[in-house]
Amino acid sequence: MSGFDTVIHAPNRLRICAALDPMEEGEFSWLRDVIGVSDSVLSKHLSVLIDAGYVTARRAVRDTRQRVWLQLTREGRAAYRGHVRALQEIVGLRPSRRPTTRSNRYGVEIVGSWGLDTS
Repeated sequence: MSGFDTVIHAPNRLRICAALDPMEEGEFSWLRDVIGVSDSVLSKHLSVLIDAGYVTARRAVRDTRQRVWLQLTREGRAAYRGHVRALQEIVGLRPSRRPTTRSNRYGVEIVGSWGLDTS
């Protein structure tokens, strides 16, 4: 399926992308609290997204403490939005084409599965 991204599809990675999408960047502890996971779980999923080129991490000092700021890359934002569109198509919110209909041998109208052969 076009746009479906197995890297992003894991629930915590999908939530990370969803949280970062509307923002320029977000701080690690804020993101951890928003998605409700431990530091280690967030780090593990961020590593996958960083390795895929979907997220960048920037270290900076704020309030005399080292902070990590996270940002979706242009590629990450495009992949996330494409994945969301693919999920919407799967659940029928934005079908790519209309379903086929036909009558069975009893005269009952059957809605086909989005253009797939139902015979």
